[in-house]
Amino acid sequence: MTYRSLGIVSALLHLFVALRLVSGLDGHQAAQLALAVALAVSAVLLPLGMAGRRGVRQPWADRLSWTGFVLMGFFSSLVLLTLLRDALLILLRLVDALRTEPLAMSGMTSARSVVMVLVTALGVTLLGFRIARRTASVRRLDVPLEGLDIALHGFTVVQISDIHVGPTIKRDYLQRIVNKVNTLHADVVAVTGDLVDGSVSELAGHVAPLAALKSRHGTFFVTGNHEYYAGAHAWIRELRRLGLTVLINEHVVLHHSPATQVNDQQSSAQGDSQLMAALLLAGVTDYSAHHFEPAHRSDPKLALEGAPESVRTRVLLAHQPRSAQAAAEAGFDLQVSGHTHGGQFFPWNFFVRLQQPYTAGLHRWQNMWVYTSRGTGYWGPPNRFGSPSEITVLRLVRG
Repeated sequence: MTYRSLGIVSALLHLFVALRLVSGLDGHQAAQLALAVALAVSAVLLPLGMAGRRGVRQPWADRLSWTGFVLMGFFSSLVLLTLLRDALLILLRLVDALRTEPLAMSGMTSARSVVMVLVTALGVTLLGFRIARRTASVRRLDVPLEGLDIALHGFTVVQISDIHVGPTIKRDYLQRIVNKVNTLHADVVAVTGDLVDGSVSELAGHVAPLAALKSRHGTFFVTGNHEYYAGAHAWIRELRRLGLTVLINEHVVLHHSPATQVNDQQSSAQGDSQLMAALLLAGVTDYSAHHFEPAHRSDPKLALEGAPESVRTRVLLAHQPRSAQAAAEAGFDLQVSGHTHGGQFFPWNFFVRLQQPYTAGLHRWQNMWVYTSRGTGYWGPPNRFGSPSEITVLRLVRG
């Protein structure tokens, strides 16, 4: 969407809110003027912060983005609460029309209700901001898989997803995530896309902490839609340079022993004499990748090409949950996804379901499990009200 289009939409929505709320402050002229001025400033800064940072030098570009995105979160809540207030007023009027004695509606139409809307929107924004900016909490769950080899019982995949390093998420935020992941002693670390919102030249230094991720079998990455907005090929090269394995419709076979140590020298000395099993880990490009790069069309079947039939446990990393149908048809046991942010903040969690089969959590798709992360960072507004971020520990267990 262009800045002009954003500006028009922003102006119309701000005008609607102004007409509904400023008029509700009738008799309080100073408050009316203050609210009208605040909404006018917001109508300009919100779209400017979202789309107008191009051509603006640092650090002002990031400051502009911070302003626009915070306002976007606040104004989203404000629009919703204004609509709810109007809906309640309509309901009360309908009830009033059916009664012999009129209801006392002055409380809803007075300045008090407008203040309630403003205070609630501000409270949601501040609480959502606090949740968004703290380091994601660890969420643990077991995934039961039929026929899982006993040597793979307890195998852990630590997933981080949708961090969106960019205007408001920088190196220190990512470093805190890496530090927490490294305390989990993962067998595999999976980064399931939407890592960045910007080019390699802008953000390489801020993504560098990923090189320090530790696990027994390594860190694996699949592209999300935002990588294609930011230059996927350049990011793939950069992530490989940092030591991540980028899976582009391909797989690796991991040979795992329950006693495998993080230290490679110890594992090579002990591994041959201990129980060992193989796990196939595959990754596909983003569901929409072919719109940006035809050669990157997402294909779970292609990701299995050449896979040994003897490897029974097959796990797929796919950015979007809606890859599930093709993944199940290809024969995977588990798909690990992100993309949805769990809706990120109320009420958008209700709308995600219109595009994706799952918003968050572990679900069954035919004979395959699908886990959808709420994401480890956030996009746009630093707001996580009702949908906290997560670092996920998926533990494979015998079903």
